[in-house]
Amino acid sequence: MIDKLGEKLTHLFLKYMPNAFVFAMLLTLITALTAFLWIGATPLKIITAWYDGFFDLLAFAMQVVLIIITGFSIALSPIIKKGIDAFTKYIHTPKQVNIFVIIIGSLLTLVSFGWVVITCVLARALALRVKGINYPYLIGCVYISCGIWVAGFSSSIPLLLNTEGNFLIQSGVLTHVIPTAYTLGSTLNITMIITLLIATPLLLVLLRPKHAQNKEITDLMIAKQAAKTPTIKEEALSLKLPFKSYSDIINNSHVLPLILVIMGLTYIFYHFKTKGFDLNFNIMIFIFIIAGVLLHRTPMRYVISMKKASSNISGILFQYPFYEGIMGIMIYTGLGEKLGQILAAQASVNTYPFFAYITGAFVNFAIPSAGGEFAVVGPSIINAVKEIGNGLPNETVTAMISRASMSVAYGESLSNLLQPFYLLLVLPVMAAGIKIQARDIMGYLVLPFSLLFILQALLVSFCPL
Repeated sequence: MIDKLGEKLTHLFLKYMPNAFVFAMLLTLITALTAFLWIGATPLKIITAWYDGFFDLLAFAMQVVLIIITGFSIALSPIIKKGIDAFTKYIHTPKQVNIFVIIIGSLLTLVSFGWVVITCVLARALALRVKGINYPYLIGCVYISCGIWVAGFSSSIPLLLNTEGNFLIQSGVLTHVIPTAYTLGSTLNITMIITLLIATPLLLVLLRPKHAQNKEITDLMIAKQAAKTPTIKEEALSLKLPFKSYSDIINNSHVLPLILVIMGLTYIFYHFKTKGFDLNFNIMIFIFIIAGVLLHRTPMRYVISMKKASSNISGILFQYPFYEGIMGIMIYTGLGEKLGQILAAQASVNTYPFFAYITGAFVNFAIPSAGGEFAVVGPSIINAVKEIGNGLPNETVTAMISRASMSVAYGESLSNLLQPFYLLLVLPVMAAGIKIQARDIMGYLVLPFSLLFILQALLVSFCPL
């Protein structure tokens, strides 16, 4: 019965789910129309806000792109290939592949959101080696596995709350930073991590399609893979001139990369020694670059690996500004603040975590960025919690704000299962040379979303602070 329901949902998404870019365009028009009819913003005000938002997060978009291609470059190195080959000796069935990918993906993204790229490469390699895998469903498993990132070290909202002079403090919404002990180290967050690590693999195995007819990776390839494609090392050697040249010596030198690696490792050691276990996008990208240079050993091999890794990232490059534009409409017309106020006004001392969770899930469709979304609705939610907690000890109010903030983060992350934008993180790796789109995957995510929604809603509402 569950299998048939999953097939029906998949068929519905195939029939009605537009391309991810069309989805962004439709959301833009819906947000603009809402601002016009509800807020009373003039068309020129809406268009101006849209333009102003278009370029607000270009630095973040570049960070996302670099996380993908630098992580993919590492995954293309010989040592990673050998590691994947070693793993496949112990994984022989589609069920084992699904469980392994979900668990490994969850553990990797707890460290850093960008490490979903490593999960993608691992999953694709397993799909090529193990017969009978429903490849669209496997992509769905990878996508679901990265949802736990909001409970991990790279979670945007907890890191923001613990940042000196953040915009909430500057605007007077908060008077002090909130240490991660209240957010990432809370009983709620630790319980959420344990629950998802156990429940998600069991749930995905239960919902796994019973067949993979015409949906294995080899069935979906646009062109069958050549019997033997040249390795990066072989391709680098093929570019050498037929005679001895100093340019080839430098291009294929092991010394120059080694010097840069020593410099890079020195800074990485300094960073963690002086700042503690501070993981952010910039240091993760830097680590990925240094690791890639080390693993590929020569400049030319690293250049070739980055070229291969960059071959399918156009979706993120041109679509992210459109979501920034939607965020601009919500921020600069006051639509986001109004929405946050209405949702927060419904909350009480018992229900505020649930309403924060719902707010995070709902607003994420328009602003698929935890930090960007919290900039829009965070102040309204925090002010509502402060009003609810008026008269309570300061420590209790801080814990309540932390709980509400994490609830927004959990809701934002889970609703990504119905918002195709962040599939653009996964598809550049897993869909390269494959005839597959977001609509082929989204139908498999509806049931997991529904069940995980209930589970998370119960945890944010009733788990002790």
